[in-house]
Amino acid sequence: MNIQQIQARLQSLGNPEKAEGMRRFFKTGPGEYGDGDVFVGITVPEIRKLSKECETLSLPEITELLRSPIHESRTLALLLLIRAYKKGDAPLQEKICDLYLQNTRFVNNWDLVDISAEHIVGSHLRHRSREPLRSLAASRLLWERRIAIIATFHYIKQGEFTETLHIAGLLLKDTEDLIHKAVGWMLREVGKRSQEAEEDFLKAHCKGMSRTMLRYAIERFPEHLRQRYLHGEV
Repeated sequence: MNIQQIQARLQSLGNPEKAEGMRRFFKTGPGEYGDGDVFVGITVPEIRKLSKECETLSLPEITELLRSPIHESRTLALLLLIRAYKKGDAPLQEKICDLYLQNTRFVNNWDLVDISAEHIVGSHLRHRSREPLRSLAASRLLWERRIAIIATFHYIKQGEFTETLHIAGLLLKDTEDLIHKAVGWMLREVGKRSQEAEEDFLKAHCKGMSRTMLRYAIERFPEHLRQRYLHGEV
């Protein structure tokens, strides 16, 4: 299947009613975080199924899909990059991570970040310098900051929490709700594996966190402990 056939297939799979719901869900209105994003109305399971038919696409072709104004095209491109990264040798993995980091402006909604950051950026930097994560965390671009924290999910799953806690500290005063939620989520994931590690961080920083970040972080705590954190009694 070539790039033109894939683009036609995406259009044929579209559902106007679903597209309208997606535009509302992903906040595509003027001034909202997904301002102007274009949806044709295809579910992620449908896109995953389509991705299995597109494995022969070259990186330039995948890049073309990634730069599409259509959200589902970008989702498809990221799924293809993840699959290629997992199957690739070291030089190809380097190319894919570089391609991703050079095109973060197209990884421009929370779902796109969340399906891809840990599998490409997180995985690639596991045994390399983590400095790119710090650069992303300091970015003016909301989605790059979200990539920085979500990429660390890869390390959490390996039982390594230091990077997550460091990036969480860098993003503690972020003004964006989507960053508060992402940081709180990753702290909660740390806590699933080591409540001690999460609580050490929370005891040091909870009073400086947004309420959203804190609520996400302590969601799984026993109710009495949740209330202590929420009332600043820890």
